[in-house]
Amino acid sequence: MNVEEIKELIDFLNKTRFTEVEVEEDGIRVRVLQETAPVVVQAPPVPVAAPPAPAAPPAPAAPQEEAAGANSSFDVRIPPEPAPGKVISSPIVGTFYSSPAPDKPAYVAVGSSVSKGQVVCIVEAMKLMNEIESEFSGTVAAFLVEDGEPVEFGQPLMRIEP
Repeated sequence: MNVEEIKELIDFLNKTRFTEVEVEEDGIRVRVLQETAPVVVQAPPVPVAAPPAPAAPPAPAAPQEEAAGANSSFDVRIPPEPAPGKVISSPIVGTFYSSPAPDKPAYVAVGSSVSKGQVVCIVEAMKLMNEIESEFSGTVAAFLVEDGEPVEFGQPLMRIEP
């Protein structure tokens, strides 16, 4: 299979409603996937102490949409720069809670100082409240999940900066 044949497979995907095609020829297997466009959610701007730098004028919306649609199977995703600090992740699947009870204050807040071994939140699993302890000392920089939100095993819960 040569490059031209692979390009033909990509063109085939772009012209049809298929999202995947796999071809095997002479012991070589080629699988082409077309991902759906990601949903972008824009958060409200965060106020800053210093005045913001002048922003570049926004590009016209129509050409960007056309470009995104035409090249959707060629998108190269560059992972974001890792945020400074360390992440506390969920050791189990469950529901994240920042406080021991709805009427109690949160264990920690953004800006709180934490010590290694200190309880920072709870993950409820099968009606059991599992206290999550910090694995390192530092300052809470950000919560990465909302209170009451379901979490997966290994999902980042909060970021701690040294």
